[in-house]
Amino acid sequence: MTVIDAHVHLWDPSVRPYRWMADLPRLARRYDSRQLHDAARGAGVEHALLVQAASGEAETHELLDVAAAVPWLVVGVIGWVDLTASDVSDRIAALRARLGGERLVGLRHQVEDEPTDWLDRPEVRRGLRAVAATGLAFDLLVRPDQIPSAVRLVDDVDEGRYVLDHGAKPPIGGTGWDSWRTEIGALAQRPHVSVKLSGLLTQVPHGQPLALAGPAAGVLLDLFGAERTAFGSDWPVSTLAAPYDQVMAFTHGVIADLDPAEQRAVLGGAATRVYGLALPPVDGGS
Repeated sequence: MTVIDAHVHLWDPSVRPYRWMADLPRLARRYDSRQLHDAARGAGVEHALLVQAASGEAETHELLDVAAAVPWLVVGVIGWVDLTASDVSDRIAALRARLGGERLVGLRHQVEDEPTDWLDRPEVRRGLRAVAATGLAFDLLVRPDQIPSAVRLVDDVDEGRYVLDHGAKPPIGGTGWDSWRTEIGALAQRPHVSVKLSGLLTQVPHGQPLALAGPAAGVLLDLFGAERTAFGSDWPVSTLAAPYDQVMAFTHGVIADLDPAEQRAVLGGAATRVYGLALPPVDGGS
């Protein structure tokens, strides 16, 4: 089966600052497409989606350049535009018109760094309506306390397609589990919302067994179903918890009891559908 990693990052901190790396010095170095290729292929992954990690269109331009250079590896880019700008549609059109622009399949904003009510703001809702009108998906990167505002958003702008990143950061090994599960359940009831099995291992408290992430993954699969659940490694952030091949092994363990069609959905089918991917033949990258 074709395996698509729906959530990876590339960056170079010498080009621009990534403020969220301040307390994560292990990540504060260049990660490029060659490193991604080697790590992904070693774990049996054929294709990947690049996801923004900085709030600025310059990074999105660079990710589209990478997608144009290695189209056999990078099948899509989830970029960034200023959702509060009055010309969101024009900004998206400009990204699509450039080299690699046909690989722009979604947008994201690091909402987890914003106030709890950020998604409720009129200017943000206006921007997300513009995103929906372009046909692009929108990745929801939210904290547990922001899930209710995410529910209000997807109900209000219900013409959009949404993908929840990292399961909204479940409180693995901590308090608030029941509240997280209940609120995630409300989001999962909306059929135009999907989820990524991504970023869960790094939610495990330091020094605790990574198997603690298993119940969170099980909740997401149960609530969203395999057809709306996509595998994502969150590489290289995931290396804080485990090497790429161990992340892949964890995912295979989570889906081991699913039937073959459901496994294919999680490992590639769900991402292909929700982002409208056109998959090229797998190339050796030589």
